[in-house]
Amino acid sequence: MKFTFYEKKVQLTDDLREYAERKIGKLARFFKEEQEPEAHVTFATERGRFKVEVTLHANGMYYRVSEVTSDVFATIDSAVAAIERQIRKHKTRLEKKLRAGVIEREIGALPSYARTEDEEEKEFRIVRTKRFPIKPMAPEEAILQMNLLDHEFFVFRNMNAGDAFSVVYKRRQGGYGLIESGDM
Repeated sequence: MKFTFYEKKVQLTDDLREYAERKIGKLARFFKEEQEPEAHVTFATERGRFKVEVTLHANGMYYRVSEVTSDVFATIDSAVAAIERQIRKHKTRLEKKLRAGVIEREIGALPSYARTEDEEEKEFRIVRTKRFPIKPMAPEEAILQMNLLDHEFFVFRNMNAGDAFSVVYKRRQGGYGLIESGDM
């Protein structure tokens, strides 16, 4: 497993780094061996408490959890337990309800649809750019992925609508919405 550690207002010791690698590394057993998972771990302190955020990217899926406790080792344990629950819950749900093999599917490189700096309009200031592959999936799978990331919307290619560019989002009144691209 590849690890990337971030520190915010805290100094990371070698013992703590090794402990986190050992605990989070055990999650690799849930994924195929040929695809090495990536773990991004952020350590921070907030109001005298330790905060650990773990984002795990494997097989085209993202799992993210944030835990806060007064003991940094207990925070790591709690984060690993929470992310393990997420993996088990969503892996079985995807396998049973959507289609077999969704977790093991390999994603090829897809083109990026983000604007380049030359195309940006000067009156708007973009402060952060993210690039990610937009993979084909069912709207239900996109909703699960959006909930895993705890985002308000998720962009995907709708395999039920001929790989149309689509967005699912959380509605303020409850439920979810779907926006699809199409001819006008």
